[in-house]
Amino acid sequence: MATSLKNLSDYDINSVPSASEMKFGIVVAVWNREVTDALLEGAYNTFVKHGAKEENILVKFVPGTVELTLGAQFMAEYADLDAVICLGCVIQGETRHFDFVCQSVTHGITELNMDYNIPFIFGVLTTDNLQQAKDRAGGKHGNKGDEAAVTAIKMAQLQLEMEQFEEENS
Repeated sequence: MATSLKNLSDYDINSVPSASEMKFGIVVAVWNREVTDALLEGAYNTFVKHGAKEENILVKFVPGTVELTLGAQFMAEYADLDAVICLGCVIQGETRHFDFVCQSVTHGITELNMDYNIPFIFGVLTTDNLQQAKDRAGGKHGNKGDEAAVTAIKMAQLQLEMEQFEEENS
């Protein structure tokens, strides 16, 4: 659904499980920092709102959006986490660089989801201009960071349920 038809911060609070026993990683690109800091604030606050302990939220920064994939991989390899959120912002410019960055990070995060046994959440804005990014990082369309955190909690819970199912049926 197009963001213009949905506020990224609107969700049924009762549909989100408790995150009190979960551990999360958030890797944040510092390129377009004004936007990515707002995404981080949304994700972090949403985790805490759903019971995550602050000491169970690991935040690390990488130079740009392309580096999110390796930063997230490092988190998966060196920290015991239930999910990792990748937050970045790519704004269309005058060259094809936008296309290559977006394709690279999308493919990279998808590969991480297939290679590791934890969810990696795509929290990357790909917009035509800075105003569109601001509108999706706490502006009129809500905050993609909120949405990414809710997704991380739900996916971590799904994995836990599947592990319990496996134990019960082995």
